[in-house]
Amino acid sequence: MSQTSQQYDAVITQCRDLFSNKMKDYGSAWRILRLPSLTDQIFIKAQRIRGLQTLAETKVDEGQESEFIGIINYSIMALIQLEKGVVEQPDLELEEAVALYDHHVAITKQLMMDKNHDYGEAWRDMRVSSLTDLILQKLLRVKQIEDNEGATLVSEGIDANYQDMINYAVFAMIHLS
Repeated sequence: MSQTSQQYDAVITQCRDLFSNKMKDYGSAWRILRLPSLTDQIFIKAQRIRGLQTLAETKVDEGQESEFIGIINYSIMALIQLEKGVVEQPDLELEEAVALYDHHVAITKQLMMDKNHDYGEAWRDMRVSSLTDLILQKLLRVKQIEDNEGATLVSEGIDANYQDMINYAVFAMIHLS
């Protein structure tokens, strides 16, 4: 599992670097996004990946990797929004945003390590298309929870679904590399 940890960190470093650079360009404008808006952005990314996996021809010259990075970063933004709440104006400086990013990555990575231990790295035998489908399933679950105004009877919360999407996207990135 040490190889998985190193591969996970390499993917996250790539995602974090993009997040940090976009923070430098745009600031924390994303802080005004409500959770359903972030969920919809992730949904668009996942749908595009599924399209790339099934279409014979594409017209936009960006591959699956950039979309999986988007899923990871938007999911981390959603976790930050869950923690801090939505604001009317950007309110985070780069250092605080990156610290929050790292905090949520650490929690999500630990969840992955715990599940990896219990499941024996079963994801290594999965196809990228299956990981995409699982992300889409998690998105549909989140959308339903959002439509139910957060009320669930027996389900895990929205945060756990975002964490799973991050981990599935990291696994897909590891497979694609």
